[in-house]
Amino acid sequence: MPKYVDGFVIPLPKKNRAAYLKMAQAAGKIWMEHGALQYFECLGDDLKVPFGQGYPKAMKLKPNETVIFSWIVYRSRAHRDKVNAKVMQDPRIAEMCDEHNAPFDTKRMLYGGFSVMVGR
Repeated sequence: MPKYVDGFVIPLPKKNRAAYLKMAQAAGKIWMEHGALQYFECLGDDLKVPFGQGYPKAMKLKPNETVIFSWIVYRSRAHRDKVNAKVMQDPRIAEMCDEHNAPFDTKRMLYGGFSVMVGR
């Protein structure tokens, strides 16, 4: 059965790395408790690419920023919708979702759901 993925690309001020890590570890635990199959948070460290448009240019990163690339894996889109409904009702997530106190600019975050075309 094909899987489904929620994907995120987030510009992160380098000074907020520790705060983001703490938030990501807590969020990952919550998503997994509510049924996600896998949860990944990755910190950009090789962003100067020889071809295409790299994340710094596409995200209009400032010199003091890096990028977070993250994804959550589910069995299907329906499974994702059920898991996310539970997650959004979890009071621990509500505490983390104050856009005015987030360790990154929530308005610049990219997010979307994706059907897996190829997976191993």
